[in-house]
Amino acid sequence: MAYLDNIAVFVRVVELGNLSAAGRDMRISPAVASNRIKELEKHLGVRLFNRTTRQLMPTEQGTVFYAGAKQVLEAIVEAEAAVSALSGQPRGSIRVTAPLGLGRRLIASGIPDFHDKYPDIEVRLRLSDHNVDIMKEGIDVAFRLGLLEDSSLRMRGIMECERVLVASPKYLEARGEPADPNDLISKKHDCLMLRFPGSKEFYWTLNTPAGPMKFEVHGPFDSDDGDVLTGWALAGRGIINKPRFEVEPFIRDQRLKVILPATPPTPVQFAAVYPHKKFQDPKVRLLLDFMAERCQRLIKDLLAGR
Repeated sequence: MAYLDNIAVFVRVVELGNLSAAGRDMRISPAVASNRIKELEKHLGVRLFNRTTRQLMPTEQGTVFYAGAKQVLEAIVEAEAAVSALSGQPRGSIRVTAPLGLGRRLIASGIPDFHDKYPDIEVRLRLSDHNVDIMKEGIDVAFRLGLLEDSSLRMRGIMECERVLVASPKYLEARGEPADPNDLISKKHDCLMLRFPGSKEFYWTLNTPAGPMKFEVHGPFDSDDGDVLTGWALAGRGIINKPRFEVEPFIRDQRLKVILPATPPTPVQFAAVYPHKKFQDPKVRLLLDFMAERCQRLIKDLLAGR
C-alpha cells in the first residue's frame, strides 16, 4: 500500500508542479511528500524530477513513469467503483468544485447532509470563481454556471437560471437609470465585471428585440469573486449582471433594483460537469442526484422568498 501511496504522490506532484501544492491536495506535509518521492526514486533506481527553485519538472524517466502510473491509479479507482456498485455500499472520496457564490449558497450546506446519508463517502469541496482545470486538478464533479466548452467532459443540466442587471437606488440616483442597453457602453455607467486570468467576460449578452446582442461594457474595477461584485453594487459602486437567485433577497428588500427589464441578460445554464468515466462511479451518481434535487429546491425557495 505504501508503494501505491508513493505513486499517488508522484502523480500529483507532476500534475501540480511542486511538492507543497501536491501535499496540500493530498493532506500531507511537503516533507512527507518529499520522502515519498525519494522512496519511489530509490525503488526505481532513477531520478524522477529535475528540481528548480520554483518547480519540479519530470525527467525523461519521470515522464514515462507518469503515463503508466496514471493508468494504474485510474484502473484502481475504476475497480473500486465496480466493487462498490456490486456491494451496494459506495465509499471513497469525491473532489467537488463550484463557483464561490453558488457554492456557498447551494453546495456547501448540502455536503454534511450528503455525508450523513452516505457516511462512507468523503467530499472535498473547493470553491473558486476561476475556471478550474477539471482534469489537471483531479476533480470528479464541477458545478458550473455557463456553457460546457470541453468536449471531453460530460454535462448534466440542473436548471436554467434567469439573470438580471441590478444596481442600488443610491447608484441610480447619482447616475440615472439606463434607458436602453447602449447606455451601458457609455462612460456614463460603471459595470462591475467578474474577471481573472483567462476570463472571457469582456461583454454582456442581452436579449433584445433583434435577438441576443453582445455589449462590451466597462467599469473602473473588477474582481475574481462574484460576491465582492455584489458588495460593491450594494455600496452604490456600479451595475452587476447576476443570476437572479443570488440577488433576489436584495431585490426584495429594495437594496438593489432590476434595470433594463425589457432587455435582460440571456439565461445561464446551471449544470454539473464531470469526466466521462466518473459517471460509472456509483458515489458520483449519488452526489449528482442528491445535489440536483437539492439545488433545484433551494433556488425555487430563494426566488419565492422562502
